[in-house]
Amino acid sequence: MEKPNVADNKPIAVKLEQGKKYYWCRCGLSNKQPFCDGSHKNTTFTPLVFVAEKSETSYLCQCKQTSNPPYCDGSHKNVQI
Repeated sequence: MEKPNVADNKPIAVKLEQGKKYYWCRCGLSNKQPFCDGSHKNTTFTPLVFVAEKSETSYLCQCKQTSNPPYCDGSHKNVQI
């Protein structure tokens, strides 16, 4: 099974807008982290599509190891880049 690239070992704060659709990068290759830019094209990964439940600043995962994608769950504390 292909493993994602670790984009960073810390989350990123992102202002989300309620009702807006987002495409979170699962492969870790995007140059627009934490969002997809199509860099997964030659991989087995696809972006995670999600809709923000409310307008707020959220911490999105960049290590790609979270068990609660796209949100950070602290998994980055065990990831080295």
